[in-house]
Amino acid sequence: MKDNNVIELSAIRTTCQSCGLYQLCLPMGLDQGDMDKLDKVIKRQRKIERGDHLYRMRESFTTVYALRSGSVKTYSTIENGQEQVTGFHLPGELLGLNAVSTKFHTDSAIALETSSVCEIPFDRLENLSHEIPSMHHHLLHVMSEEIQHDHCQLMMIAKMPAEARLARFLLSLSYHFSQRGFSSTKFNLSMSRNDIANLLGLAVETVSRLFSHFQDEGLLTVERKSIEIHDMDGLMNVTTKCASHPLPGKSPSSDSLS
Repeated sequence: MKDNNVIELSAIRTTCQSCGLYQLCLPMGLDQGDMDKLDKVIKRQRKIERGDHLYRMRESFTTVYALRSGSVKTYSTIENGQEQVTGFHLPGELLGLNAVSTKFHTDSAIALETSSVCEIPFDRLENLSHEIPSMHHHLLHVMSEEIQHDHCQLMMIAKMPAEARLARFLLSLSYHFSQRGFSSTKFNLSMSRNDIANLLGLAVETVSRLFSHFQDEGLLTVERKSIEIHDMDGLMNVTTKCASHPLPGKSPSSDSLS
C-alpha cells in the first residue's frame, strides 16, 4: 500500500530546486549528483496546523526540520511551569539542530499559523554531510548562527533598554522578510504581543506602550497585527549594535542584528 505522506523523489527534486527558499535552507554549489543524494535524504513534506507541535521538550532528537511556509515559535518550560519563548522562526530556517549534543530536544516548537516543513532524518543528513563538503560547511554555519543569535539575545535582554529591544526585534523581522523576497517595511506579526514580551523580557503593557510610542513618533503604523515601517533609519537609531545578521540594505560589516 502506498504511503500518501511520502512524496515521490521526482516531486521533491522539482519542489526543492524551484522553491524560492532554496538558497536559504540549502547550501549553494550542489551539482545534480549531490542534489539527487539530498533528495533521497528528505523524507516528506509535512503540514502542521496552528497550535500543532513539531516536537516537544525532552523528546528524542531524530529529525531536522526545514521550515517551508508559515512560522514557528520555540519555547522552554522552566521549573515553575512557566513558558519562556526562545525564538520565532520563518521560512528557510532549520529547526532542531540545537539538540545534536544532547540527543533530545531542550525546547518545544509549535506552529503559530498553518505551516509546512520538510523533514530530514539527522543520521542520514550527517552521513551525507561527510560526502558533500558544502553540506558539512552549511551545517556548521547554521549552528554558528544559532550561537550568535543566543549571544545577541542574552546581550539584548541584559543591556538594552526596552525601546531598543522592540526596535531590534522589528528590524530583525524586516531583514528576514526582505531575505525571502517580501516587503521589508510592511508585514504581519504571527506572534502575539504576550509572546513578543516574553521573548524580549518585557511586560506586555510595555510592549503595547512602545508600539504606541513608535507610532506617535512616526516610525511605524500598527493596525492589530499589521506593521508598516515608515522610518527605517529612525528605528535603527533607537537600537544599538550587535554583530550578527546584516540589516536590510547594509553589508555584513555594517550595523547588524540577530
